[in-house]
Amino acid sequence: MKFTIQHQERYSRGQLLLRSFFGFLYIGIPHVFLLFFVGIWAAILMFCAWWVVLFTAKYPRGMFDFQVKLYNWQTRLSASMYNLVDGYPAFGVNGKSDKVFLEAEYPEKLSRGLLLLRLLFGYFYVMIPHAFCLFFRAIGTYIVMFLAWWAVLFTGKYPASWHAFVVGQLRWGLRINLYLGFMTDQYPPFSGKE
Repeated sequence: MKFTIQHQERYSRGQLLLRSFFGFLYIGIPHVFLLFFVGIWAAILMFCAWWVVLFTAKYPRGMFDFQVKLYNWQTRLSASMYNLVDGYPAFGVNGKSDKVFLEAEYPEKLSRGLLLLRLLFGYFYVMIPHAFCLFFRAIGTYIVMFLAWWAVLFTGKYPASWHAFVVGQLRWGLRINLYLGFMTDQYPPFSGKE
């Protein structure tokens, strides 16, 4: 998986304030409303894909591409709400961004054994250890986001290392989603690095 969010040289203080105080109204509500219904469809596709993988060891390409596009939409929204990028996030699974990039490699073959293992025990061997680590990292992420908000407000710049840390949090979560969504057999590393 390749996931990057471009670090900008300058950030808009006006957009920062607008997103901070009214972003949930003009960004969050319309996107989350649509994502709720698209998410239902994605869950149905994931259920169907699970059975296809069980019998054929292949994730249907159209379903895979749809799920990746949905993750792309969700990350565009997160990048905007976390103040990682300026501008309004594009709507829809076919929306594009010149600052947020997600690419997941299509697996030619998936393991049926791992498929069953994830279904039965994924919570124990994936969610518990990763959630434990991500909980503490999330605390650090919110502290960094708070400090970065002030940095952008006063200087118009988001410190690059802070930006990379917050992007790493999103990247780590995406890797877990891809693994538990049966889209890859590669166990997610305990890292947010590229």
